[in-house]
Amino acid sequence: GANGTGKTTFIKLLTKEIEPDGGKVIVGDTVVFGHYTQDNKGLNDNHRVIDAIREIADYIPLAKGKKMTAETLLETFLFPRPQQQVYISQLSGGEKRRLHLLRILIKNPNFLILDEPTNDLDILTLNVLEDFLSNYKGCLLVTSHDRYFMDKMVDHLFVLEGNGELKDFNGTYSEYKKSKRANSNSITLSEPKPAPAPIQKEEKRKLSYAEKKELENLEKDIEKMEKRKGVISNLFLDGDLSNDKITELSIEMGEIEKSIAEKEDRWLELSELA
Repeated sequence: GANGTGKTTFIKLLTKEIEPDGGKVIVGDTVVFGHYTQDNKGLNDNHRVIDAIREIADYIPLAKGKKMTAETLLETFLFPRPQQQVYISQLSGGEKRRLHLLRILIKNPNFLILDEPTNDLDILTLNVLEDFLSNYKGCLLVTSHDRYFMDKMVDHLFVLEGNGELKDFNGTYSEYKKSKRANSNSITLSEPKPAPAPIQKEEKRKLSYAEKKELENLEKDIEKMEKRKGVISNLFLDGDLSNDKITELSIEMGEIEKSIAEKEDRWLELSELA
């Protein structure tokens, strides 16, 4: 959903951070929430990296009696053994956010909520997170403007359309967009020509010619930027990059993601009128 449609409120209702105005939210007794937000709650600068994880749990239980230890989890998410012994005060902002994520994962939640993870996690961390989530057996709820990440991670959408309206769609975000365009075109082609009727003063506004062209161009622009994101992600996966090149591509990726978010907000706004 676009900004202001209630995504954050929906999550807060689900996790019981706020109470509903009416009705009730029922959460099962066995549900264990893990909620990643854009702040670093609970990090103590005077603790070592490994202690920040171990104070929650020593390992994550896996299938067939196997375990992923705190040390292995940290290594998987780009904290080598020597860095696990440094104090949190010595970490960069990005490293602290990564550590905050791991403090949630080590709890072994069976209902994981990621609130805009692509906004403040670097590309390398996101690649590792995608691999980790591909084997995740619990329920994953993601709020994101990043279509590339969404298409890889989710197969079911709750689309918040504003005014308290929620659409349930079984499929990826790209499939939702295709379905929305197809339905719009189908309605346009199949509707019989209406008989003349008195003009209603409060008819829903239709797209102007300029807005129709803008909508078409937005889709093309977003597609181009998504392809460039894919290219950059593959470059990161190759691992044969200098530090300067990693920094350069990370900056470019951040700019692309910001631009995509802005364009998709505008696309949602215009598509409601299409």
